Amino acid sequence: MATQSPFSFLQGLFERVAAGPQPPQWMVHEVQQRVVLLLNHVLMQEREAMARLLAQRGRVARVQWRQYFMALQITPAGLFNLAADGAAPDLQIEVTEPSPLALAQAALRGDKPTIRIQGDVQLAGEIQWLADHVRWDIEEDLARLLGDAPAHLIAATARRVLQALAGFVAPLAGKAAGAALVVPERTVP
Repeated sequence: MATQSPFSFLQGLFERVAAGPQPPQWMVHEVQQRVVLLLNHVLMQEREAMARLLAQRGRVARVQWRQYFMALQITPAGLFNLAADGAAPDLQIEVTEPSPLALAQAALRGDKPTIRIQGDVQLAGEIQWLADHVRWDIEEDLARLLGDAPAHLIAATARRVLQALAGFVAPLAGKAAGAALVVPERTVP
């Protein structure tokens, strides 16, 4: 007898929440502003990334997942800013996986989501370079706030938690939703 995956309940819950009431526009704008600040913080630690974006200044990239999107314009400083409402995107990037659970599983495995790209090839290449080479060193930022020892302890603990979570999700990630969950039998001596 086949049993459902324990994650099928979560999948349904994510679907209901995503289809539910939408956040107010001011909240969406504030969250987008915070995302831009984080992106720019990370970019400012990588001079080569800023130099690559500088060559693309004024260009607009629109990133979308389901009904959520954000249009980013590259500034003359080689950073990002929110594009003006109605700005025509030079590049459109759409995450094609509709399931938030599948996206989370892929992220825990270290996989990139499947995307559909439309528009300027050169700008797409630069964005791909950023995705491949720019990383946020959270431990370094924590060290500036808390000191080296506490930052290292927090980062090491977070890595262990993520590894444990990835180890838990990995066996289930390959199975389709609703597939039988097979638990190996153990013999007791």
